[in-house]
Amino acid sequence: MSANPTAIVTGASGGLGAEIARVLAQEGFNLLLVARSERKLQALKEELEAAHGIEAMAFPCDLACEDAALDVYDYVLGRGLRIDALVNNAGFGDSGAFHEADWQRQRDMVQVNVIALMQLTRLLVPHMVERRCGMVLNLSSVAAFSAGPYMSVYYATKAYVLSFSEALSEELRGTGVTVTALCPGPTATGFESAASMGSGSTMFRHASSAAEVARDGFKAMRAGKAVCLQGAFTKAMAFGSRFVPRFIARKMAMRMNC
Repeated sequence: MSANPTAIVTGASGGLGAEIARVLAQEGFNLLLVARSERKLQALKEELEAAHGIEAMAFPCDLACEDAALDVYDYVLGRGLRIDALVNNAGFGDSGAFHEADWQRQRDMVQVNVIALMQLTRLLVPHMVERRCGMVLNLSSVAAFSAGPYMSVYYATKAYVLSFSEALSEELRGTGVTVTALCPGPTATGFESAASMGSGSTMFRHASSAAEVARDGFKAMRAGKAVCLQGAFTKAMAFGSRFVPRFIARKMAMRMNC
């Protein structure tokens, strides 16, 4: 490997993950790209190496599998990689009434959105603390600021990511390691289709571009901000959550999700 800093990006095969990888490559980071699709990872690896002269590694891995994060960690140790930045981007949502939802999909959502993120952070941050240098970017969401009827598990996972990231940011103050929660609003990544959201949903009518969110997230991570409220919609939701009664907030969320 070259002397460039190295970053891990999970969920890197498309959408926001691929855009964050592009920003990191442009900034001179070597990359360990993690996602399920080997074909998409390989294509992104070749694109970034050709465009930016960095080194990229494709590591196909399904983070919905229990302890899949250990496979990523073993790869890091086996290659002797020094990880300077960890981007926990992998995640997905689902739409519909919880009592009618497929249990395995709900369980996998918690595994990917929460457990894998937490496990990778726990495995890699001690090395950063030892070196007194490192950055973690965790993907939360505007969904963290309200309960979300018809997307109940997804909203709950993003609230967890925000709370967890803020707490770690304070714990690690003075160690040289920063943790940032990126909270974008609706983003044009194909999320709504993957989450089986109906055509009546108003959530994505004014979505930000994935490239814009990726740039803002990188800047916040590099600045060591604990929370990045990306976009006017997210800032309005975060501000409004301080004053609007929770029963109103959850009814508003339900209207957006249906």
